[in-house]
Amino acid sequence: MQYNIPAVLFAGGQSSRMGKDKTLLPFSGYRSLSEFQYVRLGKLFKTVYISAKNDKFDFQANIIKDLYEVASPLVGIISVFESLEADEVFILSADAPFVDKKVIDMLMHNRKDHDAVIARTESGKQPLCGIYKRSVLPVAQENFKAEDHRIGNLLNRVDTKFVFFEDDAVFSNLNHPHEYEEAVKRITKERD
Repeated sequence: MQYNIPAVLFAGGQSSRMGKDKTLLPFSGYRSLSEFQYVRLGKLFKTVYISAKNDKFDFQANIIKDLYEVASPLVGIISVFESLEADEVFILSADAPFVDKKVIDMLMHNRKDHDAVIARTESGKQPLCGIYKRSVLPVAQENFKAEDHRIGNLLNRVDTKFVFFEDDAVFSNLNHPHEYEEAVKRITKERD
């Protein structure tokens, strides 16, 4: 079964800690982490998009280009809802390759009656792993005009449900070269 809402991979970060664009690094037999994530989400969602500043990818993908110069996840959220007619979207950071179907199913199960449904662990909130509804757009636009790009502040201003997950490792982000290398080993081990 595939979900009817769009999934959007956020791949617009600057990758400053990695030293190069992490979303373009090879991963799990794919030419890039972005392609791995895009294909994987395509099995769960009828439509998948990538949110980024530009089309930097070497595979066929639906791209939502950021509509504003400032680089931030808030700009990505605004651009998604200003570009799509969807009432809700699932958003996932491209550098979180271990978020699995079980996590997505739990978030989808909890999405009714909330503006946002976001994963949370002992380590904290995971704002780039969740479901956002169009109702967040006016607040996101207000925050943007006030130059407040913090997603946490957006989530504090809308009706947000945080869904708790025990396993922090599922939400591992690949920010540094050693984290990428560990993830490549982990995904290879899980595949074998």
